[in-house]
Amino acid sequence: MTEFQPAYLKLLHSGELARRVEAAYEHMKSCDLCAWKCRANRLAGQTGVCKTGEKALVSSYFPHMGEEDCLRGWRGSGTIFFVRCNMRCQYCQNHDISRPDAEGLAVEPEDLAAMMLELQAQGCHNINFVSPSHVVAPILAAVLIAAQAGLRLPLVYNTGGYDSPQALALLDGVIDIYMPDMKYSDAVIGRRYSKIPDYPRHNRRAVREMHRQVGDLVIDPQTGLARRGLLVRHLVLPGGLAGTKAIMRFLAKQVSPDTYVNIMGQYRPAYRAAHEDMGPLSRPVTMSEVIEARRIAEEVGLHRFDDRRRVLS
Repeated sequence: MTEFQPAYLKLLHSGELARRVEAAYEHMKSCDLCAWKCRANRLAGQTGVCKTGEKALVSSYFPHMGEEDCLRGWRGSGTIFFVRCNMRCQYCQNHDISRPDAEGLAVEPEDLAAMMLELQAQGCHNINFVSPSHVVAPILAAVLIAAQAGLRLPLVYNTGGYDSPQALALLDGVIDIYMPDMKYSDAVIGRRYSKIPDYPRHNRRAVREMHRQVGDLVIDPQTGLARRGLLVRHLVLPGGLAGTKAIMRFLAKQVSPDTYVNIMGQYRPAYRAAHEDMGPLSRPVTMSEVIEARRIAEEVGLHRFDDRRRVLS
């Protein structure tokens, strides 16, 4: 395989990356950088649905060994956890940093760029932005600074999947690996348990666009590391609440049968689901439910799954 070059270098050298940064901050004056499109003027101190102003808030950053094998490799995925979120999942396992009132370190783009460069110096295989949808503008500004200073790692956009076309247009040619969740196939379920309107429509449109930009996931056969493409996460929920069959059929028929999918079976009640009666969400998912989800995915034609195989060193 030829030597890897991250996508954003081409935009850096042409001057387009700098133009994208300017355009992203213009969008923040009437924010439409996630699917809410709440039109808050975040440059004037308004915070909108995400409760985040102009600056990104960071909880932590470190080499993460718990991600998919093709991301974590043997030195970790360089993960940056952003505080707050544009979704309100009632069972969020990261609720301590995703809540609207969660506290974090307010960073300038220069600070965020320094984190990325530090993670690269530690040997991480990629830069992994977790919950980035509400901080697209600061991320782009930081990528510009970091790329000018020598960043050469692939960028991972690790999102809940409630993203807007406007944000994805700004990220086109910047992000190497899109890793969206596909949480629900039913809008009513999405509103009930994540407090968001019309999740399936926005989510599917975003996933189609992500795939158009980067294609199927490309994995280096020598190292087992992901270089570019789409990786979809699907959390199996108790009682079939996620609508797995419809989601897997969508991926196989409307995106690509070669879509790389992580069918996740770690659901357990957390946050409000751990203390309130939320029907099926008040219990852990069963192994039989996870096995059935995998069977469904294979039945509709999907065949590339994250099976936690060891990555070569």
